[in-house]
Amino acid sequence: MAGGTYNTLLRLRLRDGARLVLKLPPPRHAPALTHERDLLRGEAAFFRAAAEAGVPVPEVVAADHDFVLMTECRGSGWHQAPPPASERDRLRRDLGVLAGRLHGVAGPRFGYPSGAIPAANGWRGTFLAMLAAVLADAERFAVPLPVPAERVRALAEAAAPALDEVAVPSVVHFDLWEGNVLLADGAISALIDGERMMWGDPLAELASLNLLGEPEDDAALLAGYAAAGGRTVFDEAAHARMALYRCYLYLIMLVEVAPRGYGTERRALLDARVVPALHAALARLG
Repeated sequence: MAGGTYNTLLRLRLRDGARLVLKLPPPRHAPALTHERDLLRGEAAFFRAAAEAGVPVPEVVAADHDFVLMTECRGSGWHQAPPPASERDRLRRDLGVLAGRLHGVAGPRFGYPSGAIPAANGWRGTFLAMLAAVLADAERFAVPLPVPAERVRALAEAAAPALDEVAVPSVVHFDLWEGNVLLADGAISALIDGERMMWGDPLAELASLNLLGEPEDDAALLAGYAAAGGRTVFDEAAHARMALYRCYLYLIMLVEVAPRGYGTERRALLDARVVPALHAALARLG
């Protein structure tokens, strides 16, 4: 199956006509970022947590650290068959409702389910360890960053007290761009590709849902999120946390070009869009 830049997807058709999807990771020796080790543990954890919240996702048939076998869901990626402009606000509101339901599910601890980055005592320590890991990945893969790693660390440490407000680890998809939202018959039929999930701060989801902007830029999504009990009033501490999460996402996007072997066109796009966004997020931190 097409789609994705990391794992391999295979469609299985059973004798009774049922269709399943088998997701397999790259070989163990393939280059990868630190947090990507045993990434599929997160996929299974996300689908099970989302199903608990009544969010439409594939059903996990079987799973281990090196595979996930799941049902195939109806629909096409939002980005493949964009809905009419007149329907966009309604669908963004529906997506906000689903995100709000997700964040009502509490996890066992902070961090990635795989344990690829050991969880610290609390969200502050866990997130700073995640950030440190991607900065170390940049050094390991010799990726030149647009901002010195020392400056990123210093700004993150200065803003870190805001992370202490997060007391409960919530399920966070952390990759809810429109390619991971399936549409069928004019409605959201499933959320897919939950492998990047973490147990963390719901505000990290809002940062990823509006990757190059602010949550306030998406009024329809926020309306749905509020209807499902999500927080939609953001103080300075909340904005600082979202800036931290954006920095983390942008760094992942910039560093993964090396292990993925992206070409010049993809790199140029990242330089044009993600690098300015990283500078803006860091400026928000001071």
